[in-house]
Amino acid sequence: MEKLLYVPNPLLRQKTKKIESVGSYELKIAKKMKEIMYSVPGVGLAANQIGILKQIITISFTDQETKKEVNYNLFNPEIISYSQEKIFMEEGCLSLPEQFAKIERSKKILIKYLDDNNHSVMKEVDGVEARILQHEIDHLSGKLFVDYLSSLKRNIMIKKVKKYLKNNIDV
Repeated sequence: MEKLLYVPNPLLRQKTKKIESVGSYELKIAKKMKEIMYSVPGVGLAANQIGILKQIITISFTDQETKKEVNYNLFNPEIISYSQEKIFMEEGCLSLPEQFAKIERSKKILIKYLDDNNHSVMKEVDGVEARILQHEIDHLSGKLFVDYLSSLKRNIMIKKVKKYLKNNIDV
């Protein structure tokens, strides 16, 4: 659990498992995830991106519209409902460095998750926060943002990542 995994690592395609409850071990994982996320830097990270097949997500960003700091962990997150209204926005992924594409997602979602204190939280989110959470929750089921693209575009991006990693990172 020390480093970020990159495509085509098979752990990125595996489904993660629900946690029993939030305890010190889960909080330690979330803390390590935040450290890795900040170092890259990114706005969200799913546990399987660092090789842990548990349903843990961490997000941290400043909302450009409201200037509000958003920073929290989600354990066993699930999307309860999606708004009918969709928006296209450019997305990238820490596991696919330097690759971006416009992806259509719901503008608002209703999510349910456990917080750091093992309390169940139900929350409606919209805008960038909703997008980040949809992206990260996809990770927990082994889905990547490039899966929303045509196979041609997806394969080109994956080849670019492999080339990038070969030239830039000791994987």
